[in-house]
Amino acid sequence: MTQATDRPRIRLKPKANARGLRHGFPWVYANDIVADRRTRKIPAGALAVLEDEKRAPIALVAVNPESKIMCRVLDRDTDADLNAEWFETRLRRALDMRERLFDAQYYRLIHAEADGFPGVIIDRFGDACVIQPNAAWAEAHLETLTDALVAVTGVTTVLKNASGRTRGLEGLDDENQTLRGKAPDAPLPVPMNGATYMADLTGGQKTGLFYDQRPNHAFAARLVQPGAQVLDVFSHVGGFGLAMLAGGAGQALSVDGSASALELATRGAEASGFADQFQTRQGDAFDVLTKLSEESAQFDVVICDPPAFAPSKQALDAGLRAYERIARLAAPLVKPGGYLGLCSCSHAADLGRFRDASSRGIGRAGRQAQLINTGFAGADHPQLPQLAESGYLKAVFYRL
Repeated sequence: MTQATDRPRIRLKPKANARGLRHGFPWVYANDIVADRRTRKIPAGALAVLEDEKRAPIALVAVNPESKIMCRVLDRDTDADLNAEWFETRLRRALDMRERLFDAQYYRLIHAEADGFPGVIIDRFGDACVIQPNAAWAEAHLETLTDALVAVTGVTTVLKNASGRTRGLEGLDDENQTLRGKAPDAPLPVPMNGATYMADLTGGQKTGLFYDQRPNHAFAARLVQPGAQVLDVFSHVGGFGLAMLAGGAGQALSVDGSASALELATRGAEASGFADQFQTRQGDAFDVLTKLSEESAQFDVVICDPPAFAPSKQALDAGLRAYERIARLAAPLVKPGGYLGLCSCSHAADLGRFRDASSRGIGRAGRQAQLINTGFAGADHPQLPQLAESGYLKAVFYRL
């Protein structure tokens, strides 16, 4: 075991928030570090002891001098050894909670900092897991993490997904890999909320499916009456549309820019027994919403679940304008007394600003609204209270 005395030591500047770090904040930004020549030479992914300005140890951290988040807190024990036991202990703790919550093995198993694995995402699909090691330390320990994952869960297939801007910010490659077993040669069926979704673990977005919207899908399904007409915009592989069909809707129209995502959505509708009730339209969501309005189309429930319009603080103003525009275009498509659900996965747009933009768009469409529900990610996406970014997903539901 590498003792703390053998590890590099990184010191905070006098004005850095050492108290916040001691109270659970998991990141140290580069501009809070005394960055001398020795510190800059620490390899990306290496472990170090973080000290306050008086050289008192705070935590064991993973270092990446090339990232704005220069240090990620791994353990309060500065002597901790990142061996198999360390990984297995944290994985078992995460698995225990998911097994209490879900009766089937389809969920997010590891949600980064909130589960004690900074920058790491692991989604489970029965006997397969997909890992997104979005931080340099996780890439450096990927073999040990994979071994521990197999030992704790018993999965037979482990895939690495290297897509996404976060790995680029960490200076990591974009090469996907099969780490254990054999990659599935066809999309996997995933049961959720009474529907079946098709998850492409090797060619789909992110890990293949978005589990975070599960409780919001369920709420939307409660809004439909038998025979309801529903519209699901930015539908990905069927998202809200399939859940609402399972809830009793008569017809669902799914809109997405990706032909491959809509093909998976169609296959999910077939697997769910909804083939005759399910339609798709490929195209830019703003254009499709405009055309549907020109066609005088109306629906009992309309849901819009776009990608992150505000992925950073710099993009916040433009992102809020886009959320407002979506609401303005979607509101006229809702029948009087119908429902509109609007979602944001932008951590830079907090709930208040997103809700205000959505409500403003509805008002500018000339509609009156009642806000009836606010939803968040499911419990398999826990939040770290000290890290606002871990509570990225918001969903607001209105009755118009």
